[in-house]
Amino acid sequence: MIGIKNIGTYIPETRVSNFDRKEEFGIDDSFIVDKIGIQSVAKKAEDEETSDLCVKAFQNLLTKQELNLEEIEVAIVVTQNPDYNLPHTASLVHKKIGLPESVASFDISLGCSGFVYGLSVIESFMKQHGMKKGLLFTADPYSKILNPNDKNTSLLFGDAATVTLIGEDPIFTSGKSTFGTIGEGYGELICTDDLYMNGRSIFNFAARYVPKDVKKVLLKNNLSQDEIDLFIFHQGSKYICDTLIKRIGLDESKVPFDAGTYGNTVSSSIPIILKKYLEDSKEVCSDKTLICGFGVGLSWASTILHRNKTKN
Repeated sequence: MIGIKNIGTYIPETRVSNFDRKEEFGIDDSFIVDKIGIQSVAKKAEDEETSDLCVKAFQNLLTKQELNLEEIEVAIVVTQNPDYNLPHTASLVHKKIGLPESVASFDISLGCSGFVYGLSVIESFMKQHGMKKGLLFTADPYSKILNPNDKNTSLLFGDAATVTLIGEDPIFTSGKSTFGTIGEGYGELICTDDLYMNGRSIFNFAARYVPKDVKKVLLKNNLSQDEIDLFIFHQGSKYICDTLIKRIGLDESKVPFDAGTYGNTVSSSIPIILKKYLEDSKEVCSDKTLICGFGVGLSWASTILHRNKTKN
């Protein structure tokens, strides 16, 4: 049995305050606190590349987890903002952390749904090839592509990276997953020269399709809504999370919104929150956690994580 053993994260210390930009964008405190829910966004240094963020997340993992690099068999990077058009960012991460030549290294080009997709891919890949230890990275520094003068994006997106250690004797194992794509909506969140987002369309997409997918993934795993201890949704904005709570009929204490001090970190948003519950299992009994990512594509994916009770 393989699954999630540990998670390392990196969120840059530099913050851009949204309160300092109220006059620029014609917004007030209520818009920041109650609607988007993001008071500041994390921003990487100019000389930090996507692979560097991954390496720093990996260094954080090593502070909590002894790891023999010779045992790593696969390393996957989920990103749509790579260091270069080619080669794949995973090859740069491979070099920078000193992985063996035998390691399979490749990228997955997905955004907000990327962690859930990536988790399914790496676990399936490892099971198919009899692998015992792998690394799943997420890093999508949108500061590389957004226009700082664009209200729809610059107030929301922050930079971060995570790495999830997949292996035997895990803390979380995955259930059955659900996936979906609305290719016709690809232009609602797109980067040609700068990042463009139709906020209203993205909200409508999430509000319409995520509740349906929550019901679908619960049915697929033979679970009821009441059996789920924790719902971790992609941190698009507080307004989106609040809307999902109402439309699905959830206890808001089971739905964390944690992005207020660092922003929407795209594929990293779910593992950043998951790390806290992985490390703090005694305070929050999350035997069954539903995770759901949704956004750019337009795409979505959900799964159920089951806590290995012998690891408590």
